[in-house]
Amino acid sequence: MSMKTRVLFSIFCAPILLSAQNNLKTTVTQRYFNGIRKNLEAAAEAMPATKYGFKLTEGQMSFAEWINHSTERNYSDCATLKGEAAPEAAKKAPGLKDKAEVSQALKDSFGYCAAALDGIDDQKVLASPQMTYSLLHIVVHNNEIYGNIVGYLRSSGIVPPSTATRMDPKGKK
Repeated sequence: MSMKTRVLFSIFCAPILLSAQNNLKTTVTQRYFNGIRKNLEAAAEAMPATKYGFKLTEGQMSFAEWINHSTERNYSDCATLKGEAAPEAAKKAPGLKDKAEVSQALKDSFGYCAAALDGIDDQKVLASPQMTYSLLHIVVHNNEIYGNIVGYLRSSGIVPPSTATRMDPKGKK
């Protein structure tokens, strides 16, 4: 391969390689994190305040406890991504009870995670198993939580946000 061909090849490939450097972070953020954030925040808003103590069965967590669990884990996982200790708000999450404080704490934790995601790249995430776990956990775990609270919403006569966005204005899929 001639020097001219190598230079042209390098110039042609450089943008491709640069854009590919954050595929993991970009995919996780755009395809998964933003969606589950929207669904969980909308679910917290949709559930009436009187139902925040509701449990599907006696042995399960209440609706508020599920949301608080998401909040607490968001802070823990995203603190790892930021390379710092979890903020004080993580410690307060389990004790929150009323809708206003529970839903605001969830939004705050997702804001904290969004800032953590802005501060990472694929190289940093893939450098340690704990970083990789934390990145994936914020989407996988939150999707598991959302899957649980969908039953709480449906039992309360509420169409889950993920379903509502696929329905036409008359309420049909």
